[in-house]
Amino acid sequence: MANGRGRREPVFDAPATEAGELDFYLSPEDRAGRSMARRRASRQNDEDKPPRRSRSKTSKRKGRSFLGKLIYAGVVLGLWGIIAVGGVVAYYASQLPPIDQLTVPKRPPNIAIMANDGSLITNRGETGGRTVTLKELPPYLPKAFVAIEDRRFYDHLGVDPMGIARAAYRNLTRSGGLQGGSTLTQQLAKNLFLTQERTASRKIQEAILALWLERNYSKDQILELYLNRVYFGAGAYGVEAAAQRYYGKSARHVSLSEAAVLAGLVQSPSRLAPNRNPKAAQARAELVIAAMNELGFITPDMRKTALGQPAEPMRPNGAGSANYAADYVMDVLDDFVGTIDTDIAVFTTIDPMMQSAAERVLVEELNAKGQKFNVSQGAFVALQPDGAVRALVGGRNYEASQFNRATSARRQPGSSFKPFVYLTAIERGYTPDTVLEDAPVNYKGWAPQNYDRKYRGPIALRDALALSLNTIAVKLNMEVGPKAVAQTAQRLGITSPLQPNGSLALGTSEVTPLELVSAYAAFANGGIGVTPYVITEVKTLDGKIVYKRPASAGGLGRVIDPAAVAMMNEMMHNTFVIGTAQKAQVPGWPMAGKTGTTDDYKDAWFVGFTGNLVAGVWLGNDDGELTKRVTGGNLPTEVWHNFMKIALKDKQPVALPGGERFRNDVPVADAGGDPRYATVGNGGDAWAQPQPRPQRRASTREKNFFEKLFGL
Repeated sequence: MANGRGRREPVFDAPATEAGELDFYLSPEDRAGRSMARRRASRQNDEDKPPRRSRSKTSKRKGRSFLGKLIYAGVVLGLWGIIAVGGVVAYYASQLPPIDQLTVPKRPPNIAIMANDGSLITNRGETGGRTVTLKELPPYLPKAFVAIEDRRFYDHLGVDPMGIARAAYRNLTRSGGLQGGSTLTQQLAKNLFLTQERTASRKIQEAILALWLERNYSKDQILELYLNRVYFGAGAYGVEAAAQRYYGKSARHVSLSEAAVLAGLVQSPSRLAPNRNPKAAQARAELVIAAMNELGFITPDMRKTALGQPAEPMRPNGAGSANYAADYVMDVLDDFVGTIDTDIAVFTTIDPMMQSAAERVLVEELNAKGQKFNVSQGAFVALQPDGAVRALVGGRNYEASQFNRATSARRQPGSSFKPFVYLTAIERGYTPDTVLEDAPVNYKGWAPQNYDRKYRGPIALRDALALSLNTIAVKLNMEVGPKAVAQTAQRLGITSPLQPNGSLALGTSEVTPLELVSAYAAFANGGIGVTPYVITEVKTLDGKIVYKRPASAGGLGRVIDPAAVAMMNEMMHNTFVIGTAQKAQVPGWPMAGKTGTTDDYKDAWFVGFTGNLVAGVWLGNDDGELTKRVTGGNLPTEVWHNFMKIALKDKQPVALPGGERFRNDVPVADAGGDPRYATVGNGGDAWAQPQPRPQRRASTREKNFFEKLFGL
């Protein structure tokens, strides 16, 4: 039959009768349609029976129906709620990158700038510190963050429902301040992938990403990522940067009390910064320590010790001049390394002792005399004669002004430019004994005068340079040609544009302190031109060498003949004996150099050197305001002298190249005086005035010798 309803197939294993035969007879129940007939009969019997009513059963039936409806409605609403939440989650998840393409973004590389003794000068880069591993850190440091930020970190799957409920309760009751309820994993997700906005959509995405992080990374990996990415204020990203910023040490060496401050800081970096709000930072740290003790992360004795020895933030030491040196390192780093995608260490030539000394003597001089002489700024550069930068100070205070005056400020060098004029003359046959007439000069209406408005008549070049006579320098400049003087300066390392005119001899073309000091290095090393350098090596943290300075790199070759170097050093040494730099002399050391003062006292310079160190000072005002008679012979020489006393302490004197040509005199005031000299003073510069002495001009034989030597 097509309709199998109620159909029963024949069964051939029916029970046997007593006679042993099978029973094949159909019973009424086995007949087709019997079940339907039975149901009709049952209904007929029910209709014949009188109705039965029970009030109690009816009420009970109605009660079950209401409860069932209520449960049914709750289930339906719950399902719709789940669907709605799922839809919202799916929507905001769709706004994220595909999960299978999601990766943790690389942390911006840190650049650790190291001094020549291996100590850290500062960190540069977007993070402010290098990456650290959990193994490097003291165990209590990561535990401090878990205790105060997410005590169920090792138990939840990225989102903590109990934490969310607790935060919601406190927010509703307004107890304990505004609570976020975010786990460390959620905070990491926010830092890695999201903006800092506080919206419901961002929180949903944060939770989704937290679950993804928990699925793909271990708890320790998540905690390590967190410690290296979280922001601590003051430009410090990561616990290493924060430890360096606030305590001047690596995170590997922080104490328990310092670790507690750092852990408490992430809640509000601006409000809880220990260097700006120490009381609030300490109060928060005490909560961290209490939580660590409660969770068994530290012992009661450790708690007692930490509370009894509160962390003390690092106080700024000095004017922060090392940052000027670091800025210079960053400026030239691109010349040696390409794209940086990992943390690196840059090893430099900076000497911490010299850097500190240069900053201290410059700042102390400005603090003591700056107001009196109306001078507000300065710069200082110290090099080895091979061009290695040992100290570089670009201003009075780095925090107040990041402009690097040592490398970027072009100022008129005044008389400190004159050695290039005299060198050009020496190379054309003049000698230190060559006599010129110190008398008024006039070139097409331009009549430069000496500093003291006096004229000395016939005078040897060695004395004219020592006394910084303008008339002699201008005469030499015009005789050899301003263009030749400019070429000499450029050959020695001056890179700024020079105007080849009559006033070039008086230093009217602007230069930077770094290039002027570098040019003087050729006098200190015997005539080899140098390019200043500050980077010796660059390495990754695993020791891979990215760059190493070749032994022969950067030199300009020979730029001055040794005989000319000797004569120049004799004349510039005379500046310390009878000239404008007497106050700069360090007893026992052969020294040479030149002061410089510009028109109307805008700029004051002194550049000097020994056989092992070249240093230069500039003083003035950024806006060009006139100083009150600051000359190269007063404040700059004092700064230079004070620095050299520190830098040369406990070192053996080194002869100047060509030093056999002249005595290593000490200032006349200290030696009782050479009978040929008598000390005079003028306008803050003091020198010894040469008395009459035998004078001679360069012989024809000498001129011929130099013409053959230099191909003139």
